[in-house]
Amino acid sequence: MTDLRNEMDSDLDQNYSLNSNADPKNMQELTVYVQNLLQNVQDKFQTMSDQIITRIDDMGNRIDDLEKSIADLMNQAGIEGQNPEK
Repeated sequence: MTDLRNEMDSDLDQNYSLNSNADPKNMQELTVYVQNLLQNVQDKFQTMSDQIITRIDDMGNRIDDLEKSIADLMNQAGIEGQNPEK
């Protein structure tokens, strides 16, 4: 998680710095600059979203495996899957 934050900070410093040498000089350059900036932000957001979804899916699979293991252990111990009444 720290690595991702450091990577994002580095990208922000490199790509989105207001003091960079690629500062736009006229309206057309400004438009291209903003479009590129927005595209970069969108790409980073999509990458992060994909990573988050993958991690959530992995956690879901781990939880399913854990539930199966617990059920198997309960069966081996002779305990039936009893649901407490609410």
